[in-house]
Amino acid sequence: MLVVLTDGAVSGLAAWLATLAIGGAAATWRARRRSGRRRLVPYLPVLVAVVLTGTVCVPSVPTDRQYPAALPFVATQRWELSTGSQVAVYHYPPAPGSPRRDVPLAYLHGGPVRGIAVLDHRFLQLLARHGYDVYAYEHAGGGRSGLLPLEQYSIDRSVQDFTAFVDHLDKGPVDVLGFSAGGDVLARALADAPVAARVHKAIIAEPGPMDGPTALLAGHKGQPSARDFAPAMRGPRSTHVPRYAVAFGLMRLGLLSPDSTLVRQAEGDNAFTAADLGSDTASAYCARDAHRIPEEDTAENFSFSPAASMQIQQTIKDSPSIATGLRRSGTPTMLMVAQCSSQVRQWATTILAEDPAIERTQFMPEVGHHMWNGLDDNNDKAFAVIDTFLQGKPAPLPNYPKRSDIANFLQEGL
Repeated sequence: MLVVLTDGAVSGLAAWLATLAIGGAAATWRARRRSGRRRLVPYLPVLVAVVLTGTVCVPSVPTDRQYPAALPFVATQRWELSTGSQVAVYHYPPAPGSPRRDVPLAYLHGGPVRGIAVLDHRFLQLLARHGYDVYAYEHAGGGRSGLLPLEQYSIDRSVQDFTAFVDHLDKGPVDVLGFSAGGDVLARALADAPVAARVHKAIIAEPGPMDGPTALLAGHKGQPSARDFAPAMRGPRSTHVPRYAVAFGLMRLGLLSPDSTLVRQAEGDNAFTAADLGSDTASAYCARDAHRIPEEDTAENFSFSPAASMQIQQTIKDSPSIATGLRRSGTPTMLMVAQCSSQVRQWATTILAEDPAIERTQFMPEVGHHMWNGLDDNNDKAFAVIDTFLQGKPAPLPNYPKRSDIANFLQEGL
């Protein structure tokens, strides 16, 4: 109770020392009428509390941010954006001999506030092998990008950083692929005319909620994911350590604020592991793939900021509707929806209903939320959908659902 009331002040010591003082006083009161060794018995719970205090209040990982090591297959550039964010940038130039595309392609990864997984890097390499000039950056606080003060994380700041990134690139309007939380950023960019002017063509893949009203929607999802069927992910978990189990658990319950001083942002980033996201990872795959989920990332490259992520998600929930701005969008856009999506369907169909510039929707069969996952020929299928849209060629899949299909699409539960 005191940890919650003090918001974890001084790494939880304020709450725990007060508890120990009360416990010690109570033990002394109980021991006053006892003699010999029996006088020590009331102090045993206090001793146990001292041990528990150490497990919750003493960090077991560095408290200064420990960034992932450099990737062996791509150089990490570091750009300081006009917003003040310092972001890690990765460039995959067109492969020699490939048909070079005139417009650069920017990738907005999922998360929010994660690093770009090795699995996604492989898909970006596939795009480059087919002539695309691919740029990707890790959002502030994620991966190898610099941290922000926690109060500065917001969905609006994410859009501002995207704008500053395109301006820093200085190659004119760019094609943009926004996946999951990156799709949220892209949708909000399209609803802001000055930002949308920097986008040549947009692909929104498996978006989350784009604003507060959308975040309130619930109900329809895709076909069953592997969430309840996949074996538990192996590897160390921060939530097996009392300090981080208490901190992250209370944050998830809303009893501690993301900027709680129980576990500060940098320490939380260092502590969090891929295994902590096990069920979320499994939810990105179809149930039939439950026993062959690929390794999305390496332990050396994995990065996730739980506090910053919750902060951004809260700003989305608190934001007003962007529907009016989206209705004015004129940027050619494609929507990608997975059959086994763990996302609420209305998060995607609301964008489809409000954005008149969506030219086609591609319903991706037999894949989950993480559509380019390296299984079977899923990467090639995703590439074909993306490539034909950006090149203005006929789509490999039916244009479904269209706006007129939304009601039936939701009822069918595909």
